[in-house]
Amino acid sequence: MLAEVGGKAANLGEMATAGLPVPPGFCLTTAAYRRALDGAALGEVLAALDGTDVVDSSLDALAARARSVVLAAGVPPEVAEEVRTAYNRLGPDVPVAVRSSATAEDLPFASFAGQQDTFLNVVGVDAVLDAVSRCWASLWTDRAASYRTAHGIRHSTVALAVVVQQMIDAATAGVMFTANPLTGRRQEAVIDASPGLGEAVVSGAVNPDQYVVDIRSLQILTRTIGDRRVEIRPLPGGGTERVEHSGQLGKTGLDAAAIGTDGEVSRVEPCLTDHQIRALAALGDRVEQHYAAPQDTEWAMDRDGKLWLTQARPITTLYPRPTRTPSSGGEHAFLNFSLAQGLTRPLTPMGLAGIRLIASCVARRAGFDVPDPRTGPSPYYEAGQRIFFDITSVLRSRVGRALAPRIFDIMEARSAALIRRLSEDPRFAMTNKTPFKLIRHVAPVAARYRVPETVLRGLFRPAAAMRQLDKVSQDLKDAFDLPVSATSHQRLQHVERILGERIFATVPQVLPLPALGFALLALVRKLLGPDVSYDELQTVIRGLPHNVTTEMDLALWELASKIGQDPEAVEFFVSRGAAELAEAYKAGGLPARPQAGLERFLAEYGDRAVAEIDIGMPRWSEEPTHILGVLGNYLRLGQGGGAPGAGGSPRQPEPTPQPDPPRQFENAATEAEDQVARLVARGRTKSALHAAVIRFALDRTRRYAGLRELPKYNLVLGLAEVRRHMVRIGRELAEAGRLDEADDVFFLDFEDVELALAGTRFQPVVAERRQDYDRELQRRHIPRMLLSDGTEPEAVVDPGAKEPAANASAGVLTGSAASTGTVTGLARVVMDPVGAHLEPGEILVAPSTDPGWTPLFLTAGGLVMEMGGPNSHGAVVAREYGIPAVVGVPDATVRIATGQRITVDGASGTVTPA
Repeated sequence: MLAEVGGKAANLGEMATAGLPVPPGFCLTTAAYRRALDGAALGEVLAALDGTDVVDSSLDALAARARSVVLAAGVPPEVAEEVRTAYNRLGPDVPVAVRSSATAEDLPFASFAGQQDTFLNVVGVDAVLDAVSRCWASLWTDRAASYRTAHGIRHSTVALAVVVQQMIDAATAGVMFTANPLTGRRQEAVIDASPGLGEAVVSGAVNPDQYVVDIRSLQILTRTIGDRRVEIRPLPGGGTERVEHSGQLGKTGLDAAAIGTDGEVSRVEPCLTDHQIRALAALGDRVEQHYAAPQDTEWAMDRDGKLWLTQARPITTLYPRPTRTPSSGGEHAFLNFSLAQGLTRPLTPMGLAGIRLIASCVARRAGFDVPDPRTGPSPYYEAGQRIFFDITSVLRSRVGRALAPRIFDIMEARSAALIRRLSEDPRFAMTNKTPFKLIRHVAPVAARYRVPETVLRGLFRPAAAMRQLDKVSQDLKDAFDLPVSATSHQRLQHVERILGERIFATVPQVLPLPALGFALLALVRKLLGPDVSYDELQTVIRGLPHNVTTEMDLALWELASKIGQDPEAVEFFVSRGAAELAEAYKAGGLPARPQAGLERFLAEYGDRAVAEIDIGMPRWSEEPTHILGVLGNYLRLGQGGGAPGAGGSPRQPEPTPQPDPPRQFENAATEAEDQVARLVARGRTKSALHAAVIRFALDRTRRYAGLRELPKYNLVLGLAEVRRHMVRIGRELAEAGRLDEADDVFFLDFEDVELALAGTRFQPVVAERRQDYDRELQRRHIPRMLLSDGTEPEAVVDPGAKEPAANASAGVLTGSAASTGTVTGLARVVMDPVGAHLEPGEILVAPSTDPGWTPLFLTAGGLVMEMGGPNSHGAVVAREYGIPAVVGVPDATVRIATGQRITVDGASGTVTPA
């Protein structure tokens, strides 16, 4: 009945029907609200509001106009009479709470808590009618209008019901979450309690008592006794009073002091007895069991000790648990593979289906049993439309504990710390102490794809090794061949063959070479010991050849430079937005030089995209808006003379402009070669053999380390080919009326596509999945790891991990050193690179990056990322371009604001307010 009574009333009615203790009352439906506004001049205001966004300066004024219209309308006589009758049934002049209940409220994806008004201890029917009118008007408060706008809910679609509910004479009241909202742990109730009405707790006016309870055992895990300096009490005859107690508390805890009724300090006693705490937790469990989801509840305990529920809504901030349950019991740990790939956004259903097939191929090649490749191998999981892998067996293995953290030290340092912490957790006690299980699964892959041969060829026949790589790439492209006349069923089979057989094969054929390069770099470090620093070794791997992402970025810069030589073309670009430029390009309407140049660029790199591991994401060749926006930015930088990037921003003269990227890359390569010579000379002081080995090792390092991007690039080529076939299938399904449009095919999986080709219409399914996907796109907090019960290990306080007091007090943020150097400049927080504009010298602050972000690096003065490690994608590219970088900085995009002046020290791994 959401559309009739709104979220709050619907939930109260649901709980009352379920036999839960809900105070008696009644509800004015949305029909009453609409009747009151019949003939009122609200339509024009609603139309204007629907056309605004959250940064529109007219939003507040329009909301104020809407409030005035609603208040002027008042309560219609026939509605007032119904209210009078219903109120009198509750009793003579009974105190009630008059509470707003909006249709866009307490939804699974947005609680809207506190967005509309509530009036407490209302006495008498006239006061109730006045409160009803003010509740209706509160649908149009500034905060409510802004919240709806931010969540994409059209103002013209919402309406307000009003709940009138008998007041509880509360001795104690508060809120209770049936899952821990901080750690994500399910079956752990968190109860906040304070004397008097619950409004003091809900509004944040008081430091309440807090109790954490294990719902299964009803064990009280922790207690924190608040100071409770504020109490809200009902007044005789209506209204409430806020009572503020004076005095200073000595400390918190069970032995703390408390404030007496005379305002003096006395001994603190908990608001609730142990029996009441357990009873409240058990009541919370009943609510959660009824809704089959964790709930955020409001409760009150009357003077007789009876518990009442006055609200329940979903806890919208909890990250979803994995979509399936492990077959084996006990605690399991799931690592977020999406984040390891630099991807914070969700994947489309087809994108997830593609990854499941690839993961199944990997598992089968390693000798694991995969009954149904479409569902993925047993360690594969999904949560929040993102990819997770069960790493429980890794944590229980001696080899896994040794290798996994070291790998993540260079990929995603904060994940490495979590793996080490869980290795100490007794729930993940070591059960596998030998390497035989790992060897049993790695050896078949190494043998099938001739990994030892690749390594030996790389060591002793480097030219042949590079020719073999070319053959691998060509074999992959040959596997894409399919007759133009192929049917959609044949295309679907071809797609599943590419994903389930062909794509993975390139990884063990290519990856040994960059792995060899980095292994030999580690050998040099071992040989020189304290005679070589980390920074010196990092210099060796700057300006590397054969890095496809660097080559792509330099090609884009070269294109911008050529366009920059044509003043008319430059004017065409800088006077238009990216979307307009994209439409012109598709119509062949760009000036001749950029039209031809972009065609060549996209012919080479058009299979790339932002979030490119998702089949559902358009490739640049389909949707070049992002690339055209980047080109436009480059050309704007060059206005006033010089090549793109040579000009500085008038509002930010720092830092000193660097050489253009091609020159910078050449300089980096020269510095690397010079560093190699210095290290060889340093080795010669030990022995001629040391010098020879170091020269040999660093030669192979520079030959092969740049290939680290190639395995993923081949994967992307395969995914782009798959996407092309799926688009054609989607067109056929749209023409047959089984989908609304071709791109809807990416909100199906392969089984769905088979059914659609057989005649099933999928419009309702697609609509629901698009809504779920759009909801996940809004999620800001993405956990690195989850446990079976929903706990986010990173959110659980580790007593051993303490930030240095000096750093904390100075506001210094710490992460992993990624690219040396120090830069001070203005921060630019970017959540999505598409359409982003970066002034030269600004410091890019991002959640993570993949190759789709790297064109922004060419004008960045520095880089700060929430994710990543020293050898993650963003760190490597930052070193290539010589920009200081710090990665793995917790909540960087929240703690740093656009326009804030910061200093990035890429050697110490710190970010400091300047």
